[in-house]
Amino acid sequence: MDIKLESPNQPEVVALIDQLDAYQLSLYPPESVYALDMASLLQPNVLFAVARNADGAAVACGAMVVTPAYGEVKRMFVSPAARGQGVAQRLLGMLEAEALQRGCRQFMLETGPAQPEAIGLYERLGYRVRGPYGDYRDDPLSVFMEKAA
Repeated sequence: MDIKLESPNQPEVVALIDQLDAYQLSLYPPESVYALDMASLLQPNVLFAVARNADGAAVACGAMVVTPAYGEVKRMFVSPAARGQGVAQRLLGMLEAEALQRGCRQFMLETGPAQPEAIGLYERLGYRVRGPYGDYRDDPLSVFMEKAA
């Protein structure tokens, strides 16, 4: 599995993001889905990583928004066919390492209670539940997590 920083604005990657959107909207109402749009993903403070299989096909993606206060994990998605192979862990590790190089010392994320696999992964990787941060509001359909670098 090859994981690199790439542009999110590629047809294969857009298709992954579309799958993620459809999945999230099947679990939560639109007002509880805090997804970044393409224009936001293309900002210079956003690290966007893509995992590609041996054939070069995009099978996972994730982003880290680097702010002066913390790095925020966004748009994490592994296609169903690539799950169970440690791709998400490697992808997140790569994003954290890149953010560390840019001065991030704390990582934050928002996910939802209907995604226990994601919550379990984040907990195994050292993230702990916390309250809302940044511009987020308290939402029963949100789980906020943080990790010190």
